Amino acid sequence: MPTCDLAVSSVRELNAALHRLTPDTNQTAWEIDNPQGKHAIGAGLNVPIELDIKGHVGYYCAGMNKFASVRIHGNAGTGVAENMMSGTVHVMGDASQSAGATGRGGLLIIDGDASARCGISMKGIDILVKGSIGSMSAFMAQAGNLVVLGDAGEALGDSIYEATIFVRGQVKSLGADCIEKPMADEDRERLAALLGRAGLDDTKVDDFRMYGSARTLYHFHVDNAASY
Repeated sequence: MPTCDLAVSSVRELNAALHRLTPDTNQTAWEIDNPQGKHAIGAGLNVPIELDIKGHVGYYCAGMNKFASVRIHGNAGTGVAENMMSGTVHVMGDASQSAGATGRGGLLIIDGDASARCGISMKGIDILVKGSIGSMSAFMAQAGNLVVLGDAGEALGDSIYEATIFVRGQVKSLGADCIEKPMADEDRERLAALLGRAGLDDTKVDDFRMYGSARTLYHFHVDNAASY
């Protein structure tokens, strides 16, 4: 197993080594020691490897991830898994703001809480937060699923498009054009599958409420001008 100590090597050196890997590499399991909250660790991964980061990370860890499985044994700063394409990113602590922002695919799991704007402008990513999320989460979310086992802050799903939000706890307030919707059988199946992917098979689907777009802001109408 290749090991990189970021107390000795730079993030630039680490990322350069990771970017040189080819899809048929036999160096498929990496351990990163002493991340010390440094930024952009493991950004731009494009091969199916496993990356174990032993500590807290800074901004944009695992940003643009494609194919890789990244485990962060600590907290993550702003924009973890930002613009993620595929693969899995697992934060085993809390995440700062904009977790999973603009993500297009893959699965982001956060064991703790996520701050404001979790899933902002998400475009196909699945995000599962075992704790609570902050205000303006799923703002302008276009596609994908945000699952929250705890509570949600103010303006949840503001200006949401076709993403879906599942919340087990309390929602402080809903944003413009976001409404609660009844769950159909296919919604329950989708939620159960997401919970299963995060190892939460015993979690009851019917404890959640589902939110999505009322579809009243898709086209400009003067009566809705104050909502834009």
